[in-house]
Amino acid sequence: MEKPKTLDRLNELFNIWLSECYQNKPHTALKNNLSPEAAFKSDSHPLRFIEPDVLANAFLHCETRKVDKSGCINFMSKKYEVGLNFIGCTVDVVYDPADISELTLEYEGYTPWQVQELVIGARVGKRPGLPEHLEIRPAGSSRLLSAATSKNKERQNRQNSAISFRSVGKEDGNHV
Repeated sequence: MEKPKTLDRLNELFNIWLSECYQNKPHTALKNNLSPEAAFKSDSHPLRFIEPDVLANAFLHCETRKVDKSGCINFMSKKYEVGLNFIGCTVDVVYDPADISELTLEYEGYTPWQVQELVIGARVGKRPGLPEHLEIRPAGSSRLLSAATSKNKERQNRQNSAISFRSVGKEDGNHV
């Protein structure tokens, strides 16, 4: 699609203003009332450029996510497998918003690692076992049921020791 001619003309006028009214005009804030362009050209220090990796890392985004019971996180409507060891943990997701095909995860005590979007194929392998600390352990007893049992015994003892007049006079058919 072609730019509208008015936008081209606006860009041309802006560049003229920038050059004539700003870059080449003396500024009182600069040493010896120099223009920004003259001050830039007269600087004897060489330009220092930042390394591309450092620059790319400076603009990465970071969010936190909680790892679900399947060892995955949901991120921007996609699933990523983190690992079963991190179930229930909150991890930091470091990512480039322009490319979320690969994420970097950070968790205290671990070196950062890369994860990719989870792809579930037609033929899925056997599900791995849970870590030992998350396996189901049989309950030895129930505090609720123990308390209910003792309360039930107390109630039965109170009822048994109470005087009951239900059977009085029913044996011989006489009513009192």
